[in-house]
Order: sequence, then C-alpha cells, then structure tokens
Amino acid sequence: MAANMGAHEVMELHEILSGAIDGINQIQLLLPHVRDGQLRNICINQLRFMNDEYNAMVRMLNQQGAGEAAPYRSPRNQAPVYGLDHPAPQTPNAGPEEIDDRDVASILLSIHKAGAAKKMIAALEIANPAIRRFVQQSAVNCAEQAYEVWQFMNQMGWYQVPTMKQITTDTMLHTYQPGSADAANAGYGAWPQ
Repeated sequence: MAANMGAHEVMELHEILSGAIDGINQIQLLLPHVRDGQLRNICINQLRFMNDEYNAMVRMLNQQGAGEAAPYRSPRNQAPVYGLDHPAPQTPNAGPEEIDDRDVASILLSIHKAGAAKKMIAALEIANPAIRRFVQQSAVNCAEQAYEVWQFMNQMGWYQVPTMKQITTDTMLHTYQPGSADAANAGYGAWPQ
C-alpha cells in the first residue's frame, strides 16, 4: 500500500515543524532581555501567532490535510525611513548579559527571514495541495512578521536603508521597458490548437 505523502514532503514538513519549535523557543529565551514596551508587544503577539500556527499545522497533518493557515495581520504599517544617519558600530556582545532590544529585534528578524525562505522552498516540494497552500501561507506569514520587526528596527534607527542618488536609481530601473505582447510567440509561429 502506498503512503499518502511522499518522503521528500515528509522531510520538508519535519524541517518546518522543527524550525517552528526552535523559533518559538528562541523567542521565549529572548523575552526576558526586552526592555522596550513596543518590542515586547511585538514579541508576545508573534509568539502567540507562531504557537497557534504550529498547532494548526500539527492538527492539519494529523487530519490528513484538513485546515488552513490564518494570515498574520500586523498592526504596524508605516512608511520606511530611507538613508543612513550615523549608523552605530556593531560588534558581538561579550556575554549574554549584554543582550539588548536591538539584539532581540535582530534575532527575531532573522528567525522570520529564515522561516519564510525555508517554508517557501518546502512548498515547492509538497504534492498535497491543501498542505502546500498551508505552507505557502505560513511562508507569507513569516515575511509579514519579518516586515513588522523590520519596521520597528527602521523606526529605531537600527536597520537603516542605504540609498543611491536618484539619477542612479532612475537610470537603473528605467532601462527596463515593457516587452512585446508577441514575445512569447516569437519564432514559434502559432500555438497548436
């Protein structure tokens, strides 16, 4: 009798679930180091969401693909600050007692970036459509959580966005022009009916 899932997708799901546990555990370790109230709220809200999403995925897998991932809704939505304004030098901490809000935010951002990448790659390997959609939504959720943390870091001046001269930006981006609608058929004649 054939299994209802491929070996590769089982291994991808194992990696996703293990990574989810690791992310939840890391945030729990970081919470005692948080001093900023806004960052604390972000951590707690994301921790709750990550735990709920993990539990939903486990339930879905135990029920053979029934269920959907809820989208992450960030309460933050502000315009990014562009440009560099005397960024502070960065060095590794001498010990865990030096972990501060900037460190916590940076680690949280890394957790979500890694989760988004890992989950999207996994979604490309999953054959079951319901599980694939769940994992895709979970990847988007990681991206949204990362952006929420990035916005906080940007607001605090911890993640600054270097820019180019406007003429350089315009020159680079305006070199791309719309393609011909016939480009897909170029050289191939009419597609078979």
